[in-house]
Amino acid sequence: MRLLVTGGAGYIGSVVTTRLLDAGHEVVVLDDLSTGHRDAVPGAATLQEGDVCDPDVLSRVVSADLDDVVHLAARSLVGESVRHPERYWSTNVCGTRALLDAVRHAGITRFVFSSSAATYGEPEQVPIEETAPTRPSSPYGASKLAVDLMLGDEARAHGLSAVSLRYFNVAGALGDLGERHDPETHLIPNVLRVAAGQGPAVTVFGTDYPTPDGTAVRDYLHVDDLATAHLLALGATGACGRVGPGHHRVYNLGNGTGFSVRHVVSAAREVTGHPVPVIEGPRRAGDPAVLVASSRRIHEDLGWTPTRTRLVEMVADAWRVVQNR
Repeated sequence: MRLLVTGGAGYIGSVVTTRLLDAGHEVVVLDDLSTGHRDAVPGAATLQEGDVCDPDVLSRVVSADLDDVVHLAARSLVGESVRHPERYWSTNVCGTRALLDAVRHAGITRFVFSSSAATYGEPEQVPIEETAPTRPSSPYGASKLAVDLMLGDEARAHGLSAVSLRYFNVAGALGDLGERHDPETHLIPNVLRVAAGQGPAVTVFGTDYPTPDGTAVRDYLHVDDLATAHLLALGATGACGRVGPGHHRVYNLGNGTGFSVRHVVSAAREVTGHPVPVIEGPRRAGDPAVLVASSRRIHEDLGWTPTRTRLVEMVADAWRVVQNR
């Protein structure tokens, strides 16, 4: 198949693109390189530099010879979304709306969206099922939920076959394709920055949560397992797939358990041999004690099961990339 991957120069997008190429697909990447990296795009893919919000760019890139679209391009910083919600409604919502218009005009009927478990907000119970109430606590989560709702309407009205994948934290690497964010807000790369001598200590926000060690527990998913889920979602769309024309299906992705902040620091110490000093700070407002997603539905429907669930393996993959750089 010939596929369009928006955001394919980013951390997740580059791994998804690589795995699509490995599976024999032809891939066109659309990325404005504002947060992505040109050298992360595999040489076998075609890079089209441009903004997903630009109708002229979309009219050039989204064409009838595409079989499917994998949409990963988005703003994704929760804190920034609180300070500048307009950026998130513009890129994540209006940009997707423009992309869907272009998709419909080109006659493309298959669409996979990289959503977020931030759509649920603070859960009533964990692990979080797809039937849980969606009450996002940030404009970022709200913008992802808006797209999920948009896809459902688009599917019913225009025969689109669409899948949304909701997940929390992504970790690890595929080869040299690892995290490169600026600013970096994710725990594992920030812990590894300290191990690499690029910072004196890592701050642990909250040590009095109702968890076994007092620190917040989060779901971590290996980026290669996430890429596999995208490939399975692609196979599920279309007339012969599990999600046929006129239907939209939401799948949560989780590793089956959760890891505390102290677990992450301990894994980094084990992998790097560095003491990784810790500064204990107060809780951040709005941070739930435990966030873990259930992947029961996608396992039953598509057979997806994460295969790289050991935290130390994810940290080791990420550390290898840090050292290579």
